Amino acid sequence: MTKTIPLFQVAMSKDAVETASYVLGSGYVSQGPMVEEFEKRLQNRLDTPHLVTTNSATSAEHLILHMMRKNIPPAKNEILATPLTCTATNWPILANGYDIKWVDIDPKTLNICLDDLEKKITHKTAGIMFVHWGGTPVSLDSLDDILNKKEDQLGYRPFVIEDCAHAFGTETLERLRDKHNNYRTYSFQAIKHLCAGDGGALVLTNKEEYERAKLLRWYGIDRENNSKDFRVEDDIKEWGFKFHMNDINAGIGIGNLKEIDNIISKHKSNAAFYQKHLKNVKGVSLYKYNPYSSYWIYTLYVENRAAFMKHMEKKGIIVSRVHERNDRHSCVNQYKTNLPNLDKVCEGMICIPVGWWVTEEDREYIVGAIKEGWGND
Repeated sequence: MTKTIPLFQVAMSKDAVETASYVLGSGYVSQGPMVEEFEKRLQNRLDTPHLVTTNSATSAEHLILHMMRKNIPPAKNEILATPLTCTATNWPILANGYDIKWVDIDPKTLNICLDDLEKKITHKTAGIMFVHWGGTPVSLDSLDDILNKKEDQLGYRPFVIEDCAHAFGTETLERLRDKHNNYRTYSFQAIKHLCAGDGGALVLTNKEEYERAKLLRWYGIDRENNSKDFRVEDDIKEWGFKFHMNDINAGIGIGNLKEIDNIISKHKSNAAFYQKHLKNVKGVSLYKYNPYSSYWIYTLYVENRAAFMKHMEKKGIIVSRVHERNDRHSCVNQYKTNLPNLDKVCEGMICIPVGWWVTEEDREYIVGAIKEGWGND
């Protein structure tokens, strides 16, 4: 086999190309009718009227952290967060002047460890942020149980932001949104399940927050009820940002949304195949399987990761850890803490290709390459 099997690939449907081309020739490429249409389709897909699009998931997280500032007393300045994610999740915490308190990971799922989280919630805790690693959902029922107890003890409930960048199409998150009163962010960056070229979305908990977010994503300007000349804004009561999506990205997103269920089903099928055929392979440990996960990435634990990576490279299979643990960066040295589960996981975690581009022949080849072993390469 001479071809290379990539770890990531951009999903770009024919409809997405046609819609983006139409936008480019329309004379209206900034936030306009395409953004409005994309938002409506996302609201329908995610079963919420309180969704706004942004130019990235990072902007969505920055926006909600900024919005929560008005509700948080200065003494409550800590955000509990997982370091096993993209820095795009955690750097908005710092950008909004909060302190980070790192929480260990669950060694069975790579998600945030709820036992460690419960121990670290204090009177200083403003909120909690975590990613659904690879699309596997954190147990939100268990989290609610913890927060109910802490609310009784502390007299208030920390807010929760779920980073769903890996988890578009994770069934339990989409079906049970109204059961948990959390904020959610989504990513439509190039290599995500739903590609819009770039972009994100923020799901809020009520209409008041939704209306405020629409203002703050565009400098605080009310684009829908401006009584003056459109180019000359009315009084701005609260300043905001340039976080809005544009019609080019929205057009790409609209086109690719038509194919999303097919894309997700292929990710899930490949993950199920690996889970079945990589059991009991020498030098490989599997993480807990979840049939509801959309499996943006599929992660293994391997012995001698350096040799494994070299072996897979020779086989033409691209593998990676995907994300460096965020607590290792010098800009957050002041927040260092002991995270024994993460220390162990990071010795051998690795992601193998699982996406829609991985054919049945490809995945059999990948499993065969792993079963060959890599100690003698």
